[in-house]
Amino acid sequence: MLITRIVVGSWPRAERSRWNRSRSCGPPWENLIVELDDLTHTSGEWLRGTGPEADIVISSRIRLARNLAQFPFLSRSDEATRAEIEGLLHQHVSDLRLPQPLTYLDVQKMEELDRRFLVERQLISRELCESSGARGVGISSGENVSLMVNEEDHLRIQVLRSGLALEDCWEEIDRIDDSLEDKVTYAFSEQLGYLTACPTNVGTGIRVSVMLHLPALVMTKEIQKVYQALQKIHLAVRGLYGEGSQAMGDFYQISNQVTLGKSELEIIGEVKDVIPQIIGYERKYREALVKEKRRDLHDQVSRAYGILRTAQTISSEETMHLLSSVRMGINLGLIDDLEIPTVNELFIHTQPAHLQKLRNSALESGERNVARACYLRERLASSNDVP
Repeated sequence: MLITRIVVGSWPRAERSRWNRSRSCGPPWENLIVELDDLTHTSGEWLRGTGPEADIVISSRIRLARNLAQFPFLSRSDEATRAEIEGLLHQHVSDLRLPQPLTYLDVQKMEELDRRFLVERQLISRELCESSGARGVGISSGENVSLMVNEEDHLRIQVLRSGLALEDCWEEIDRIDDSLEDKVTYAFSEQLGYLTACPTNVGTGIRVSVMLHLPALVMTKEIQKVYQALQKIHLAVRGLYGEGSQAMGDFYQISNQVTLGKSELEIIGEVKDVIPQIIGYERKYREALVKEKRRDLHDQVSRAYGILRTAQTISSEETMHLLSSVRMGINLGLIDDLEIPTVNELFIHTQPAHLQKLRNSALESGERNVARACYLRERLASSNDVP
């Protein structure tokens, strides 16, 4: 829902500003189940490198935090209350009609490896993975939509898109939010807006983020200037897995920090306005590297590609670093026998949980390093065979 006016309790729907209120959420889907093992051989649509500005922008994401008015926050809920919340939202999430089929997974009953697998695919948060008690997640077949139940808040709705596509994210998440609010009453305050477990989410409850690949800014040490500039306008810079994570593979998530006192569209606009500037800086420094240090850059990219194709053992951190160079090399025309979607997929498939799912066995750190190298050799050899 778009916040344009605040009233106590549930919001009179006749007084809300809506986007595409009359549009259908899509056809019904029945008896379709997402099998986690099947996902190990695919990549989500957001990783396919097909969206706007996809050479630099990996994905756009919008997340809404919501709580049910009749229940306390999870920090004050006992196991029975958590189970009641999960049961209620499980039903409503499963009943959603979306353009893509939605499957609900019981996270409480999952093995730890499967939970970490979903974290690596950006489908659940680390908090949902590591917490306890009744909790679940609804996932669309294209992995563009996930709805986490009993994370920090009762409900976290997330929509992902490839490239810079915040408007598309907003349109879909707004429809999902409206559809759910037809069935439940959200916790809402006249003075504050949506009430959330963490004060930093109060108001709109929206988190808008864009994941960028910024190797040239890192190589030229200009990334620190980006940090400082974004902090001045109250935007946060995080790593690949969001809050608390480090930047790996030169991936950075840019997101809003303010959720109170502005509408959703204002917040989306603030994030959207700054991203083209960062894209411009990254392209500028990529061009400068090619012009001034082409031989050195080509050597770095070629060495990275060579190591990935021949290594016998390799860590996750080194893999991310080398894939980052290769990805930039493809975009700069320094590598012509590999495609961006393959590299995007390798970033995820070489993570620890994915490797163990692919190998169908639990692996210690050293064993994972060997398996990762083997997987990279196999994938990159097969990529080179494709005409």
